[in-house]
Amino acid sequence: MNRCDWARNDLAINYHDTEWGVPLHDDQRLFEFLILEGAQAGLSWDTILRKRENYRAAFDNFEVEKIVKYDEKKCLELLKNEGIIRNRLKIASAVRNAKCYLEIVEKEGSFDKYIWSFVDGKSIVNVWENIKQVPASTEISDKLSKDLKKRGFNFVGSTIMYAFMQATGMVNDHLTGCFRYKEVK
Repeated sequence: MNRCDWARNDLAINYHDTEWGVPLHDDQRLFEFLILEGAQAGLSWDTILRKRENYRAAFDNFEVEKIVKYDEKKCLELLKNEGIIRNRLKIASAVRNAKCYLEIVEKEGSFDKYIWSFVDGKSIVNVWENIKQVPASTEISDKLSKDLKKRGFNFVGSTIMYAFMQATGMVNDHLTGCFRYKEVK
């Protein structure tokens, strides 16, 4: 079975075959990916996948209303949690981004509505034959990144946002020879 080159271990293969590139419209799961993609900055996605369940436990299953109430004591507790990336800036960013996320939900009605507006509500289907053709960022991820930063978010650079777009199906970057390409098209 042909699949994208980056899916090389059981965890990555399962993620690739069941989640990556599938259009996602659930606000809580979109927030989860926003936080996980930010945590991944400078690391491999495999590292995040291995720690994903620990993140869910540590961050109250990404329930935004709980995360916005995290205080210094909770952040220090998270810094000691070996099951997640113990980076002070990334942990603080999750709390800050939760607050900014709620502002978007209040203003736009849902995070889903806001985030998908950058692709006019439908997935962009690319036609890549090999992994070298896949960009690290695009004009759309640049615009999304700038808008999020303007709203107070951090760890939302253009490359991080393009990875977020790929993960949540805003863009289908499965290679054309991958069995998932037509399934999520």
